[in-house]
Amino acid sequence: MIRIFILTCLLIGSLNSLFAQTDTAKLKITPLTGDFFVYTTYNTYENSRVPANGMYLVTSKGVVLFDTPWDTTQFQPLLDSIRIRHQQPVVLCFATHWHSDKTAGLEYYRKQGIKTYTTVLTDELSKKNNHKRAEYLMTKDTVFNTGQYTFEAWYPGEGHTADNIIIWFEKEKVLYGGCLIKGATDESLGYLGDANVKEYATTLRNVQKKCRNPRYIIVAHSDWSNLNSLKHSLQMAKKLLKENSQ
Repeated sequence: MIRIFILTCLLIGSLNSLFAQTDTAKLKITPLTGDFFVYTTYNTYENSRVPANGMYLVTSKGVVLFDTPWDTTQFQPLLDSIRIRHQQPVVLCFATHWHSDKTAGLEYYRKQGIKTYTTVLTDELSKKNNHKRAEYLMTKDTVFNTGQYTFEAWYPGEGHTADNIIIWFEKEKVLYGGCLIKGATDESLGYLGDANVKEYATTLRNVQKKCRNPRYIIVAHSDWSNLNSLKHSLQMAKKLLKENSQ
């Protein structure tokens, strides 16, 4: 009976994972390259269903999660899907700025025994705005070695928010830009209520200088398959600066 129960649970989990790949699902997981995967959850913004992309990396020491689901109902389904798909637990989680589409799951994941990280500035802004906070804080740009992979959590300057960071895999040339970088077909830089429009263009130039010849650029709320996203975002930031200088 116990064996039947376990097999039934695995079957249900597999079916949930399969259903999660449909367009109307709450969670979608897409292979990126090698051990890199993009996961997408959804929420409602200005009466529209908006996707929120995160990323995870499968290493020999466990799975590293970059940003948390925006949809609070998908915190555990994401963990379950990862374990079923890769037979690995999530061991680390990084949030790239203080908005809830990135930090909403920090407390939940901490309670699951996952080490959660943000910068000190992100923690200050999260506390000020009553958002979820991480257990561990980065006081400076930090290089992490997890299993066979090395990546850097790097602060390029103010842009979408005062605290936005990027994640850069130098060897694999994978740039995780979060909300700082917009999609190549986006018509605006999105929500600017917490943005620094004067510094946005400079910050994106810093990213260009730091992250040479990326093979993949993951953006938060748009299609991430077009490598023109960073260049296009910089063009929009320059235009925005010019408009605000007149």
